[in-house]
Amino acid sequence: MASYATLLEKTRVAQPSIQRFAVISVFSKLRSAPEQLGSESEAGREAISFCLTSESVTVVDQSVRELCRLVSDSVLDLSRGLLELQSALEGCDSKLVSLFVKGLGFLIRIGYERNSGNWKFNSTENHPFVRILSSRAETQTELLHQVSLFVMHNRRLGMVGVCEFLEPFLNFTILRIPLADSSSSLFARELISSMASLCCSSRKEALPIFRLLLRCLKYIPGKNLEDNRNFSCIVKTLVDAYTVVVRDLVGTGLQEVTEVHLLGVQLVDGVLFLCASPHVQTTEQESVIESSKHLLAVQKDLGLPYSRDLSLVVLSLVFMLAKSSVEHEQLSILKFLLFLLKWKTESENLSVKDAAGSSVESLLLFPTIALMSSPSKSIKVAASKVLSIVENVLVTVSNAPKIEVHKSKGDSPLSRVGSVVFRVMQQLWHQNDYAPSTPSFLRVAYINGSEKQETYPGPVTWNSLLREHAERFWDRKKLSASFCLSQEIPILLGAVAGVMVMHPSLGADAVSSLTIIGGIDPKMCVPLLLAVLYYSNLLSRTNVPCQSLLSKLLGLLPSLAAQQVMIPLVVQTITPMLHKDAKGLLYATAIRLLCQTWVVNDRAFSSLQEVLRPKGFIDYISERHICISMAASIHDVCKRHPDRGVDLILSVQACIENQDYPVRALGFQSLSHLCEADVIDFYTAWGVIKKHAQHIKLDPLLAYSVCLLLKWGAMDAEAYPEDAENVLNILWEIGSSMQMPHDSQWTKARVSAIVALGQYEVSFMEKKFSDFNKNCTYLLFSEINAEILNALEDLSIKIMIHEHSVRRRYVREKKVPGSKIEKLLDVIPQVIFPAGKEIKTGELPGAALLCLSYNPRDVKFGSSRSFRDGHGQYEEAFRVVVKSLQLSRNISLALISLQSLKAFMRRWMRANILSIDATTKELSSDKISKAANNIMKSLVHMAEEALPRCAENIALALGALCAALPAAAHNTKATASKFLLSWLLEHEHEHRQWTAGISLGLISSSLHVTDHKQKFQNISGLLEVLCSSKSTLVKGACGVGLGFSCQDLLTRTEASASSDIDSDSYRNQEERLLGRIVRLLSSILHRFLHTPCDILESLSALFPPGKEDNVIGLPQLLDDSSDDFDDDTWGIAGLIIGLGMSVGAIYRAGKKDAVVKIKNLIVSWIPYADSLKQTPGSNSKVSVRLFSVGSCLALPIVITFCQKVELFDAHEVDHLIGCFKDLISELLIVRKSGALRKRLLMASCIGAGDLLGSVLNEGIHPVKIESVKGLLELFKTCYSGLYPPVAHFGGMLGVVNVLGAGAGNLVYFHPLPRAPPASSEENEISYVSGPLLSNPYFTQQLTPVVQEIFLIAQNTKDRQLQHYAAWAISILRNYMRSGEASSLSNENQSDDSHRNSISHNVPEHTMVMKLAQGLTNPSFPLAGSPLNIGTMESALRCLSHAPRLPNLDWGATIRRLMKQETQTDVSQSGDVPKERTLREECFKFSLAHASEFDELLAFLDELSELARFKALEQSLQSCLLCHLGDLMRIFSGSRMNKLFDDVSCFVISLSSDQVYSCEQKSSLRVSFWKGLSQCLEETSLESSEYITKIEKCIELLFAVLPVASQSPGADQMGSVHEWSEAVRCLQKSPRDWLYKFLQVSNLEPRNRETDFKGDLKKIQAKAKLARLGSIPFSELGKLKAIILNCEQSDIWDVLIEIVAALHHAEGGIKRQWLIDAVEISCISSHPSTAIIFVGLLSSICCEYMPFLTLDRSTVLCDMSVTVTSLLSDPIYEVVTEPVISFLWTSLERIYSFATESDANARISSQQIAQSERDRASMLMKVMHYICVAFRDHLPLEKQLRLASMDIP
Repeated sequence: MASYATLLEKTRVAQPSIQRFAVISVFSKLRSAPEQLGSESEAGREAISFCLTSESVTVVDQSVRELCRLVSDSVLDLSRGLLELQSALEGCDSKLVSLFVKGLGFLIRIGYERNSGNWKFNSTENHPFVRILSSRAETQTELLHQVSLFVMHNRRLGMVGVCEFLEPFLNFTILRIPLADSSSSLFARELISSMASLCCSSRKEALPIFRLLLRCLKYIPGKNLEDNRNFSCIVKTLVDAYTVVVRDLVGTGLQEVTEVHLLGVQLVDGVLFLCASPHVQTTEQESVIESSKHLLAVQKDLGLPYSRDLSLVVLSLVFMLAKSSVEHEQLSILKFLLFLLKWKTESENLSVKDAAGSSVESLLLFPTIALMSSPSKSIKVAASKVLSIVENVLVTVSNAPKIEVHKSKGDSPLSRVGSVVFRVMQQLWHQNDYAPSTPSFLRVAYINGSEKQETYPGPVTWNSLLREHAERFWDRKKLSASFCLSQEIPILLGAVAGVMVMHPSLGADAVSSLTIIGGIDPKMCVPLLLAVLYYSNLLSRTNVPCQSLLSKLLGLLPSLAAQQVMIPLVVQTITPMLHKDAKGLLYATAIRLLCQTWVVNDRAFSSLQEVLRPKGFIDYISERHICISMAASIHDVCKRHPDRGVDLILSVQACIENQDYPVRALGFQSLSHLCEADVIDFYTAWGVIKKHAQHIKLDPLLAYSVCLLLKWGAMDAEAYPEDAENVLNILWEIGSSMQMPHDSQWTKARVSAIVALGQYEVSFMEKKFSDFNKNCTYLLFSEINAEILNALEDLSIKIMIHEHSVRRRYVREKKVPGSKIEKLLDVIPQVIFPAGKEIKTGELPGAALLCLSYNPRDVKFGSSRSFRDGHGQYEEAFRVVVKSLQLSRNISLALISLQSLKAFMRRWMRANILSIDATTKELSSDKISKAANNIMKSLVHMAEEALPRCAENIALALGALCAALPAAAHNTKATASKFLLSWLLEHEHEHRQWTAGISLGLISSSLHVTDHKQKFQNISGLLEVLCSSKSTLVKGACGVGLGFSCQDLLTRTEASASSDIDSDSYRNQEERLLGRIVRLLSSILHRFLHTPCDILESLSALFPPGKEDNVIGLPQLLDDSSDDFDDDTWGIAGLIIGLGMSVGAIYRAGKKDAVVKIKNLIVSWIPYADSLKQTPGSNSKVSVRLFSVGSCLALPIVITFCQKVELFDAHEVDHLIGCFKDLISELLIVRKSGALRKRLLMASCIGAGDLLGSVLNEGIHPVKIESVKGLLELFKTCYSGLYPPVAHFGGMLGVVNVLGAGAGNLVYFHPLPRAPPASSEENEISYVSGPLLSNPYFTQQLTPVVQEIFLIAQNTKDRQLQHYAAWAISILRNYMRSGEASSLSNENQSDDSHRNSISHNVPEHTMVMKLAQGLTNPSFPLAGSPLNIGTMESALRCLSHAPRLPNLDWGATIRRLMKQETQTDVSQSGDVPKERTLREECFKFSLAHASEFDELLAFLDELSELARFKALEQSLQSCLLCHLGDLMRIFSGSRMNKLFDDVSCFVISLSSDQVYSCEQKSSLRVSFWKGLSQCLEETSLESSEYITKIEKCIELLFAVLPVASQSPGADQMGSVHEWSEAVRCLQKSPRDWLYKFLQVSNLEPRNRETDFKGDLKKIQAKAKLARLGSIPFSELGKLKAIILNCEQSDIWDVLIEIVAALHHAEGGIKRQWLIDAVEISCISSHPSTAIIFVGLLSSICCEYMPFLTLDRSTVLCDMSVTVTSLLSDPIYEVVTEPVISFLWTSLERIYSFATESDANARISSQQIAQSERDRASMLMKVMHYICVAFRDHLPLEKQLRLASMDIP
């Protein structure tokens, strides 16, 4: 610095000229000095700093000038120059500030020029103008000048660039206002004014400056009154500048006029958009409005056209008008609107299209009407002028409702409140309200995902949803008195509803919406009253298409009376219509309005009472409308307030005395309500008015009303018996009158009469009516109308309950003595095996097996000898029997023997168990195992040395023993199976093989569920011998054995495969085994037939061989050299029997067609039956006769099964019986000898008897009496004629089988017949249905037949005949005694197995007995003509509620009714609702009484079998699934587990089923959900044995549950019902399991290892459960990070579901979700998901929710309204700061991602997914707007960064 010291010292001289010269010298030297002394050297820097920091103004001034020259000449770097001047400025004296600012301004201009107008700074703080302003306050004045100089100097470089350079400075100036002193706001105003002035001086370059100033307006603060004034001043400044510019441009006619015109509209729109934002709480808007109006007025004066973009201005003004509460502000807005409307009207011809496009003005209607109540005359005048214009627009639009509203291309992508309101109005108008799939936040909040979705009353309209919203509002209001809506919400709702009033089809709903709005805000009552008056005037015009809405609109008046202050106004409005000279209809309407007003507010009663005086009925006797209106009003008063009704009692009497039936009817109804409230004594009133109740049959309404009154006489009926009897007669006359017209009014009258009868005590009615029960039953059976039947049901149920309650008063009936047949059967053992004589066991072996019994109690217990004695007696008897019992290679005899041996083994086992029980104390299972092992040892020991005849019987005995054992006796059955298998494989011993094959099959059918290996070994052995044996008898026996084995195939839906079995499922292996069985049996029979047979070939084709099957050709199955097949008919019979036995397994395999084919095939092989079913190849008589024996025996088995599964028609019964009759007759007439004839005669008798017994026991198909008698006669001829003994035996067995014994049928067991009634009213009958022994007529007819067989068995010279007779009668006795305990462990059995043995003491005259007789006996006299389906349904429903039923054959009755509905000859009532079916009622009846009747339990068991269930109609399947819980109460544990497996299998198969439609599948799944819910209700979750099965079923159903959609179409409503029921079910599930099941670890839609859809459903389920309060929201909160880090398009419905749940959560939970969601967006790879969730949550929680549309494209746009509104809510203000802070962080991240290159974005934005790039622009725009709106919660540096963002 030494080199400059001299010159610098001269600057201290007090001469300005010397000082200037010294400074010039210093800087000259700096310019020319070498580098070491230059400006960049330390000496140079010190010299410059010395000069700039001088206290002399002259020195500083010249120094600044010289420094600027150095920079200008590029001697000194620009940044160095700026730095020197800025540093000097910050430390200088205030008088020097302007000098430095000028210098800085000069350098800034130079810098801008050097950068060619592209001078950028990395932050706003580094902007030179910002640094100047930030340095000190004194710079402001000169800085304004420098900014202007900068603009004017650099405009040649482009005004756009200049504005971009100045924008950060301008933003900083505005943003610092709240942080600086008051001068900062003044500077900002001056700066903006200065720049606006520049626009005036540079008109051609003014547009960029205007745009700059427009962009800065949003940063102007508005927190207080001062800020509002600043904003108003700034707006006025801009408007003034714009006015100057636009006048000049329009005057010069430049091309920029259009652009300037649009700019002016944008200025007004932008200003009003800021004023109309939800978060802005401004109160001084008048000046802004006036300025905006002035700007547009200038445009209009200059001749500029009206812009369509001004519709946005109107929308903002609508909101401002609704929000404003200041009169002068309201007046300004009205004047502005009036100006706009007039301008538009003047500039355009308002055509229909234009009106539709500009219908935004129609939203002004209601807010303007509301201002008509203002006390200000000026406001009223302005409002009336606005209304006159808006009215024309609205009328025009209402006449063209289908024209779509024009959407301006200039619409802002960010929503405003006005545009949101307008959008919902458009949607309602043009879509005719909400379509089912229309997305809406109202729908989400109150319907979707809730319990109301499927039960919501009526259609889901905006009106209904708004009503729900209002109810929730009042609920919150009750909880918090401080809670209230903003002022504008009700008015905006009214604006929408006000437009919709004019809609041609939705006007009525809109009026209801206005009523709701009045309930939301009481202050709306006066505006609503004015609206009613206005619309009433408007709708009365001829050019308005909605005149019919006038009455609905007047109905709005009473609702306004809820506010006390409104009563005078409402009454005053109604009173003019009650003038005497008013028209009748108007007068009547006014009365009803006044009545409704009283309903709302009791203060109106005095006015109402005056109108309803009795004299009115005389004054207006000719005005029917007025009389009816008065009567209706009196009725309403009596109904709603009986005490007030007493005040009108004279008017009630006047009504009753009126001659007009409707008026009289209303009078009776009014009196009914008074009697109901007990303010009037019924019988006192009845004594006065009963004369007016005459001739009530002349009018149905009068009859209905009288019946309503008469039911209240029940209370004091005992006190007034004579009057009560008169009343009952009237009611019965109306209720039972079948001659009345069948219209709805008379139906209603009859129903009311029957309901009234139900109010009286049954005992009282029985005293007054003779045969009351009989008459009621007759009425029920005679009626066909569904409504009347329902009423009769209730009455009948009441009668039955009464009868049950007084049942102890009945005299107990004496036990009916047994019939003669029963007496004969009881003494058979004593007669055949007399005690004192030699036992004839060897002579009568068959009877011995069934009759001999050695009671161990007769033996002295306490030692092992007692056991040996009991066991030995049975063993010895068995030895005798097996030696004498001859089977004669007769498979039929073998089956009968097996049946008898089973009974014998059961008694033997029981004796051994009792003996063991007396000696030791062991478990029940151990005792059974020990007893069985002892018998097994004895049998095996006897078999080792047995003769062939004995060996045959012993093999059968082993099978009988195993069949008598419980399934758990594994070891015994396994030992027997191995033993019999060894015999079966001994091909050299035919006598061992054939009976071993039968027994082995029987054992296979009774194995335990876990004995898979043993079962498969047994079946494989039978199949092997069937293929390899050369003996036809052995083949036939193996066929029978395989038939038995089929009984246990495919009976379980799932089973755990053991380690020894293939990896394939157990069911698949059983299906393959069944296929092999059917293929082999069909193939062998086909070979035996010798002729082609299409059915047998098709059977083989239905079961194609598997890869592992050892397919054997037909030639290898048989020995071609063998020709004695004809001599061994029983072998072929065994094959046919086996095929017949397999139909159950075939049906379970789903081959229903194969069952029908087998039935038709077997029928075709019976002689004389081929006329019914023709089969190719059946013309060979010889072959058919060979097959006839087996067909006769197999047919009953097949037909019994087909009856159970409804594959057998009624017309086939008589035909088959006729075929058997013809066959037996032929065989009896043709006396030819021959084995085939004897066998066929025996088989036909047994088969015919079994078939008839099966049909009769099932009770489904009635049989002609003559057919039954004819068969019995043939049987009698057979066993009493000169025929072979085996034929005699066949005839006797035919008789026995007709009675239900089922001799030889080990597959199906008929239930025991009930004793016939003691007395019967029927004498002659033509048809019989049910067991013959239950029929009184046949009991008498059969007694001599049974006596004859009994006599043959008792004494005959023919021992063989005696043997057969004793055997046959013993079989019958064994059947009749089968109801006795048959279990081997009686001590552990409950009495449930003997329920039917307990007689239900139900007297004949009771209602339940008569109803039961009417159903069980179709020819019951009370029934008259055949019952229609509706009547039978009603009777069943009545009996379902009966406390007890008579002991009738309910199983047969229900089966017959199940079949009856499918018959075309049953009359069907047209009034029966479609959702009810007779078959469903049968099912429900069986459920109700299955615990009392085993046959009903068996019926339910059959229906629940998987194969049978699949064949049911869809409605019955749904019914069964719905009642799983009821089934759980009556089924055993194992049966219920199987049922769960079956229905699970069925549901799995639904997915691939092509038979059911999507709706049917969904309906079935819904029913399953309901059934599981019922199961969870019925069981204890802690101890239930079914809970694991139920949980598995829930998991299965949940897997096929569709993902819930928030906007389901009409074809997706099924999924809505599914979800509703699924959630109800999950609510009842165990919590621990539920939490575990609904656990979600991650959501990866592209990851194949995860179930993405399943996880989505789990989240949806959690959300629904949380909404219902079933699980805490914390469980849902655990999934936040997972959910909000997914692609939003994948989880849109899930987000909506969560938002719907959070809508019902507490405020703290909502706030936390809001904060967390925004925070997650800062780190998520899919930030748009979190931001959209914030939008959804804000939308559903903010005040504007009723207006919002739920759409992906609008949720983001609406965040400018929803989020700002929510964060302005006092409840959410506490979280505004953290939310805005996180939102800013997320915005910076997304902004960086969107603006930087891909490589930089990946680093700086923390790996945002590339799929987010398309949404980034909209996200930034919305987030930026929100951050700007709440910028006060951000520090200044972030606000500056926010302002510097270039958001597109």
